[in-house]
Amino acid sequence: MSTTPDYPARAVVDLDAIRDNVRALRATAPTAQVMAVVKADAYGHGLAPSARAALAGGATWLGAAQSGEALAVRAAVGPGPRILTWLYAPGAPFADLVREDVDVAVAAPWALDEVADGARVVGRAARVHLKVDTGLGRNGITPQDLPAVLDRAAALQAEGALTVVGVMSHFALADEPDDPSVKMQTHVFEDTIRTVEAAGMSLEVRHIANSAATVTNPSSHYDLVRPGIAVYGLSPVPQLGAPGDFGLRPAMTLEARLATVKRVPAGHGVSYGHFYVTEQDTVLGVIPLGYGDGIPRHASGGSLGPGGPVLVGGAVDDVAAPGTGLGTARVLRIAGRVCMDQVIIDLGPYASEQAGDVVTLFGASDGLTRAGAPNAEDWARAAGTISYEIVTRLGARVPRVYVGTAGRETA
Repeated sequence: MSTTPDYPARAVVDLDAIRDNVRALRATAPTAQVMAVVKADAYGHGLAPSARAALAGGATWLGAAQSGEALAVRAAVGPGPRILTWLYAPGAPFADLVREDVDVAVAAPWALDEVADGARVVGRAARVHLKVDTGLGRNGITPQDLPAVLDRAAALQAEGALTVVGVMSHFALADEPDDPSVKMQTHVFEDTIRTVEAAGMSLEVRHIANSAATVTNPSSHYDLVRPGIAVYGLSPVPQLGAPGDFGLRPAMTLEARLATVKRVPAGHGVSYGHFYVTEQDTVLGVIPLGYGDGIPRHASGGSLGPGGPVLVGGAVDDVAAPGTGLGTARVLRIAGRVCMDQVIIDLGPYASEQAGDVVTLFGASDGLTRAGAPNAEDWARAAGTISYEIVTRLGARVPRVYVGTAGRETA
């Protein structure tokens, strides 16, 4: 492991994994185009390189929630690929979005006129997707408001200020494909499509499928699927299958160097509040990552919970149970409270690790890191959350190191 001189940890991102995950998703939804969602800095993986890697895998659309993200995507990938943005408040830079050929989702009646105003400034029609709330209860036009929105959209389209090119929605429980709400939302979505087309709108794309629906619900694929977390190789339905079951592999590995290794006696409290107390004379190791870097405080260990898992010791493919020998690889748990900049692990009484040795918090386990490493889903279970949060919340001060050839600017 090589780290920057001023930071003893890194996140390794395999761009080839992102490329290959998009290829797998294309095969899963062969009748639809793929929009790779790169919001939130590509779920923590890095917006520009991830976007380019997704295009290398065959994505023809890129999605970004915020307008600033969408403009950054366009700057990163240049002209050509379609880009969609869908979350903003009044006063968003609609003229810039239209100028940069970014499609805009309209999720509220007020937005139509603001988008049209931006298009008039640029002198070209905005490309609009109507986002309809089919049951999620979040962002989107309600079915009750849809007729008035369509009347206004038709007038603006006749003026040449905008063109309605798509209809979209979002499932509430796509990760539970047998839930009745999935079928209910599908019916509402299809009713919406018919209503929009009857109003004279010629649609290019209809889309509702996120990662979970892409891998579990072929009937939801329509013209375009919008995978997010699956692009980065994590399962959107861990209760139904691991990443490999869907042809995916995780793209990110998080590793660090031990900062301090020291022997302490039995009965020694560890970290704030002493929620972990050593049961025997043992060796503690300090990992220089904490909640300031995005390590969940809810992944604290000892009496607070199971603690986030960490792979320490040993060589590649040398994974053994804890305590079975000097220097063997083993998965340990965070001891006590997660701090802002560091966490502690109990290495055991026979530990041979030294300051500077590499530990892996989570990884792809495919050659980028040592076999047997925990994955982001393991951390999610320890913290009572989802794998999306584990990778997305990783702090900006953790250097991203890119491996693989897909999506590089020189490719």
